[in-house]
Amino acid sequence: MLKDFQNEFSQQDFVTKKNYVFNYLQITREDFKTYLQNKKQQIVDEKLTGIIFIPSSALKDKKIEYYAKTPQNISLSRELERPINKIFLNTFFKSKFLSAEDLDFARSGVDFTGFKVTKDEKIAQEGYGNIVLSYALSILLYISLLMIGQMAMQSVIEEKGSKIVEVILSSVSAKELMTGKILGSAITGVAQMAVWLGTILAVSSSALITLPPEVTLNIKTDLVIYILLNFFIGLVLFVGLFSMMGAIFDNAQDAASGNMPIMMLIIIPFFIAMSMMENPNKPYIEIASLFPFASIIVMPARLALIDVPVWQQVLAVIINLLTIYALFPLAGKIYRIGILRTGKKPKWSEVVKWLKYKY
Repeated sequence: MLKDFQNEFSQQDFVTKKNYVFNYLQITREDFKTYLQNKKQQIVDEKLTGIIFIPSSALKDKKIEYYAKTPQNISLSRELERPINKIFLNTFFKSKFLSAEDLDFARSGVDFTGFKVTKDEKIAQEGYGNIVLSYALSILLYISLLMIGQMAMQSVIEEKGSKIVEVILSSVSAKELMTGKILGSAITGVAQMAVWLGTILAVSSSALITLPPEVTLNIKTDLVIYILLNFFIGLVLFVGLFSMMGAIFDNAQDAASGNMPIMMLIIIPFFIAMSMMENPNKPYIEIASLFPFASIIVMPARLALIDVPVWQQVLAVIINLLTIYALFPLAGKIYRIGILRTGKKPKWSEVVKWLKYKY
């Protein structure tokens, strides 16, 4: 059967295009354990994409084992499933008559079981639970950033329209008002996110609810801490920008058209995060997870799927903090000037001139 695999795989596009190079070896289960340990470091260092082990029992149950740093690679599984299943069927029907059971076997697909390989000694089976978690995190961050940002912008517009802001500014400076609004929204948002994550953790670890092995969640404490820290930074960044837009315009209609560039800074990363579910190791995903604004959504979703180097996690945080440091003096100046201006809708050229004013 080894020769069948070599012949079949040599005809596949992902081999002829040299996307993957396969080495074939006939080995027993016991010898495979030693072989896996010898190759473990190569997998962790990404010098080896993975190892597919096809036990002899696969001709009966079609269960195949895949050992990799990112075992739940949906696009790769799809590529492998068809040729492997074809070999199984050809081997199976060579010596069988078509009974009802045979037909059931022919209709069934190959059952891939992913095993996550890390630097730790333990090699654990990994299902699709963390793919669900990655989806959930992306959606939560997307909705929360848009909702809280829009609420902050609407609040500024209402205060500006009702002249309440003039009374408030008699007691505090515009900088203090903007800072208080941003921090208040950020702290409230993080508290809400903590409640949502706590609920997910409680459900996944509850003895009352038994999840199937293939959807079991693997949520580490450091992941939760990073998500909350990252979300706080994201809220500070986006609430500040939305508040700035609220100060520029007098009504929600004008602000809605003006804040589209800010919304795209949330929408585009969301779709990037959604696209990583098939293969989280694509280069553009790694770049997006380090890019200012985009990393707020992409990095947590990526962390839920694969082991991201610590330096990349830290770098993403530092880049967003530097972005806040660079943008907030400009946003603060626009906020201070715009919050007290009413009347005609300002042109963007006029808003740029505000940055040149000395206060």
